[in-house]
Amino acid sequence: MSNLTTSMVWQPRVRSVLDRLHTLADAHDDDLAERIHGDPVWRSGTSEQRATMAQDVLLAVSRDAGRLLYAITRSVAAKRIVEFGTSFGVSTIYFAAALHDNGGGVVIGSELASSKVTKAQGNLAEAGLSEFAEIRAGDATQTLQDTGGVIDLLFLDGWKDLYLDVLLLASTSLRPGSVVLADDVSLFPDRLAQYLRYVRDPTNGFVSVLIPVGDGIEYSVRL
Repeated sequence: MSNLTTSMVWQPRVRSVLDRLHTLADAHDDDLAERIHGDPVWRSGTSEQRATMAQDVLLAVSRDAGRLLYAITRSVAAKRIVEFGTSFGVSTIYFAAALHDNGGGVVIGSELASSKVTKAQGNLAEAGLSEFAEIRAGDATQTLQDTGGVIDLLFLDGWKDLYLDVLLLASTSLRPGSVVLADDVSLFPDRLAQYLRYVRDPTNGFVSVLIPVGDGIEYSVRL
């Protein structure tokens, strides 16, 4: 049984990587995001073009959100996690640390930008958590069609207009009691309105509530 001093998320090797990435995101993400969002190509471009433009933006979860991801993973004893939108792998590290402490498992990540896949894999290796993660490069609606088994936790943090598509894609693999976490719902309420209507409608088989951590995380449980 892990405790605060032995939990992987608090180990110096893991903390060093997370602290470095959080500090980098805090220092540069806002400026980089503002710059690319002002580019006309961002508004009219394809997902691939946007991914290329955002290849240097970490798009990381906050420290508080990361601890929440770790805590939820531990609390539901997750073994298989699917993550839509890996970026540099910050959230992936929190998930992988929790899987380590759960006794094993895998987080299957997806990332459109190949340069970010490489960086995420490097960060996971630096943290000593590579064995708990598999990052798939490409369009998530293709790469996540087969996730190899029952999903205990689904994390949505990629392109906002694809949240519902990815949820529906994964829905047949979600077990009763599985958790779906959708990030940035307070930041993009209009773009995520359709998704939120779906998970907040009990006839669709979920109970859902907004957690005011980071940029807002919608916490949904499959009934």
